[in-house]
Amino acid sequence: MGEQDMQDQEQRIVVETGVAARVAAIVEPAIADIGYRLVRVRITAQNGCTLQIMAEKPDGTMTVEGCEAVSQAVSPALDVDDPIQAAYHLEVSSPGIDRPLVRPADFERWAGHLAKIETVEPVAGRKRFRGILRGVAGAEVLLSRDDAKSEEERDVAIPMRMIDEARLVLTDALVTESLRRGKSGLPPEMPPADEIAMPVPGRGKSLGPRDPKARKPAKGKKPSSEQNREEEE
Repeated sequence: MGEQDMQDQEQRIVVETGVAARVAAIVEPAIADIGYRLVRVRITAQNGCTLQIMAEKPDGTMTVEGCEAVSQAVSPALDVDDPIQAAYHLEVSSPGIDRPLVRPADFERWAGHLAKIETVEPVAGRKRFRGILRGVAGAEVLLSRDDAKSEEERDVAIPMRMIDEARLVLTDALVTESLRRGKSGLPPEMPPADEIAMPVPGRGKSLGPRDPKARKPAKGKKPSSEQNREEEE
């Protein structure tokens, strides 16, 4: 991958608007200066007014110490520019397990996992998508829908410029991968294509990457994923 391609992968394609965008423009350079990158800025009415800043290291990891470092880095910049004309509480956090997806690299890094994507305008006749991420092809995100009807296309290519919001959906496979990453101190890895489970059409949660060590359930006992789907239904 060339230098320009790497820079494109690092640029956010899902960005804020209004006051949150002004805050992002102020804090993003301060966060980058200490070796982190901005994920999202959100302003809520919680506790009167709360400014939420989500950040991480370039490899996708984040620690409590990292959150403290980011908080100390952005506070002086916010005090000088004062973009929020009201008293507010500052919260700095990691993206979490069911994290937002804001960069092209995010869609590649979390390929094989279940995600929800909303677009600013209809794509293939709809604005909301849910399914297994298949990575990126050029300027498009590839997704295999798990809620597609029989007459609908399961595999869709969503232009990145059309994405308004995207995030991972909490599943057992995602929790397992996040725990593996946390214990090893490594970023998540994209599984081989043949290890990405196909979504079950129209039913419950997709499974994400297959576990080659998974055992078959005992006779007469249903797999936990199937039990979960029935409970949801």
